[in-house]
Amino acid sequence: MSLVRQDVESRVNLLRRFTRRPGRTAAEVTALVVAAVVAFPLYWMVLSAFKPAGEIRGEPRPWTLAPTLDSFRRVFGQQDFGRYFLNSVVVAVAVVIASAFIAFLAATAVTRFRFRLRTTLLIMFLVAQMVPVEALTIPLFFVMRDLGQLNTLWSLILPHIAFSLPFAIWMLRGFVKGVPEALEEAAYMDGASRARFLWQILFPLVLPGLVATSVFSFISAWNDFLFAKSFIISDISQSTLPMALLVFYKPDDPDWGGVMAASTVMTIPVLVFFVLVQRRLVSGLGGAVKD
Repeated sequence: MSLVRQDVESRVNLLRRFTRRPGRTAAEVTALVVAAVVAFPLYWMVLSAFKPAGEIRGEPRPWTLAPTLDSFRRVFGQQDFGRYFLNSVVVAVAVVIASAFIAFLAATAVTRFRFRLRTTLLIMFLVAQMVPVEALTIPLFFVMRDLGQLNTLWSLILPHIAFSLPFAIWMLRGFVKGVPEALEEAAYMDGASRARFLWQILFPLVLPGLVATSVFSFISAWNDFLFAKSFIISDISQSTLPMALLVFYKPDDPDWGGVMAASTVMTIPVLVFFVLVQRRLVSGLGGAVKD
């Protein structure tokens, strides 16, 4: 009797797999199509970076290539390219560290402490996320001018920290809330101070969320062109890597090979950073969704 039951169950499972297969296949095909559409611009950028100058504007031949490094030589041959790269690294690292540190403390405060207008403060974080960056560029320009920070890296670091904090605080709030208060009480009973609990117990537990928010902060600061174009006016030595694209783009005779090569070089640090933190990023996003 048990053998008959097992045979029936196997047939039912096989039937279920067969009936689910069309929908699952359609979903997989759709995912592959979306991935191909998303990846095609990246493929075309890298392909154009290795093309000779005469073939970029010629008849498109996307599947054949006689690679050359001339575009990369022109990029690295630019006098200020290395300084642009270093400025971008300084801005991105400063934004990531500062926003993660402030967001961690702020998320802990709004989660663990009870104070008046706490809900209003959280709503203000959401409202801040809804305001378009372009609408605040001119007011920020006058603020930086009054502070004397135009043509400095601080004019890029401070706005990006401000725009990264609302999202980071909202995401980290879920992670801090997921840590049981009993754990905090047990740490205090064992003689741990509030600072020790904060950095030795709570910080490692919310680290996946910090990594997830750091990725968004890094990408936003690294790819920024609007603030760099608006706040760095006369001192080109303070420009960042996105501004290097303007060196190769001339309205009358744009160097598309240089633009694509510079864009490829600019993309590599983002990919490296993502590969290094992808595991914690997935767990961090999963924890945020779970909350």
